Amino acid sequence: MSARVVIVEPAAGELGTLARGAGMVVTFIDPANGLAALERPGTTPDVIVVDLREQAGIPPDLATFRRRHPRTGIVIVVAHLDPAMMLEAMRAGVNEVVAEPIAGADLVSAVERVLGQQAPMVDQGTVLAFVGAKGGVGTTTLAINVAAALAADPGTRVLVADLHITGHGDAAIFLGVEPKFSIVDAIENVQRLDGAVLRSLVARAKSGMDVLASPDRPSLRHPEGQHLRSLLDRLAANYDYVVLDVPRSDMGAIDAIEPIAAMTLVVNQELPTVRRAAQVAALLRQRYGKDRVGTVVSRYDARAEIGQEDIERVVGLPVWAVMPSDYRRAVAAANVGRPLVRDGGSRLAAAVLQFTQRLTGISAKAGAPPKRATARTAFGVFS
Repeated sequence: MSARVVIVEPAAGELGTLARGAGMVVTFIDPANGLAALERPGTTPDVIVVDLREQAGIPPDLATFRRRHPRTGIVIVVAHLDPAMMLEAMRAGVNEVVAEPIAGADLVSAVERVLGQQAPMVDQGTVLAFVGAKGGVGTTTLAINVAAALAADPGTRVLVADLHITGHGDAAIFLGVEPKFSIVDAIENVQRLDGAVLRSLVARAKSGMDVLASPDRPSLRHPEGQHLRSLLDRLAANYDYVVLDVPRSDMGAIDAIEPIAAMTLVVNQELPTVRRAAQVAALLRQRYGKDRVGTVVSRYDARAEIGQEDIERVVGLPVWAVMPSDYRRAVAAANVGRPLVRDGGSRLAAAVLQFTQRLTGISAKAGAPPKRATARTAFGVFS
């Protein structure tokens, strides 16, 4: 068995002995450390086997691990099949349950069943998410301009997905497209969303990217988290970059987004926004880990009472970039449906392009292919 299998149990435990005796090649982590040891890049296994025979329930970090690593199979070993615990396991995303008495063949069979359920790995694009601390901070403007900078690289496939499922998303307007379908249609057809169906649902913007728009009429029903994760999987399989415009009011959508390379929280220098950003940042750190989450300060004013260091201290996230204020130019670009980075010649456009380069560096660290030359090749030297 060439798959990478990790057993979560104390050193020299019974499960390891049984697994090795059955011919499995496994590694171990001590349950005292939780699953944190598997969170480092490049260490995620194909299957984890967790010994829960001494526990009365499912540990909370197991469900968290499942959300962060939906492709990893989970097998639990229990003392007996308790209906309440089985329901809890199902909700946590456990794939297989093995109960005592246990033989090595039981473990091998469970692991093989999990591996057989996994879809074959395909090259996945990079998913970049943007969420605003409050309305009006320029989240959509930043998201579509980052997407436009990425799409300027010839041959790079870029999609903007507006996740404002309950309506009021502006990505399509800002990009000058009038889509016939929306992201709700994509979610409802996620099980048959191959390349051909996806192409029929997206709209192509003049700036070179595809758009999966917010619905014209608000949807009264929020999608299940699994459906949204499945959608993102299919989008990432068809595009080099998927840029998400995420509604700040839908924590369910935020919790369902995975896998992502970077989550950008957009703030400004107003005290109510900074306070709200601190609350949202706490949720994002818990959900995605501190390495994948940062802030961008929009309409930055160096003379403002709230500075960059104040924002980092209060929000608890690094400031990845500051965007100079150029409201007139941003509004003019939105009104004609043309991202301002395509015209260049402004400090704001240059700042967006530099930030785009930083994001591609972050995605490279997360395992996605680096594309650092995108913005520089297309737009020249930055100030």
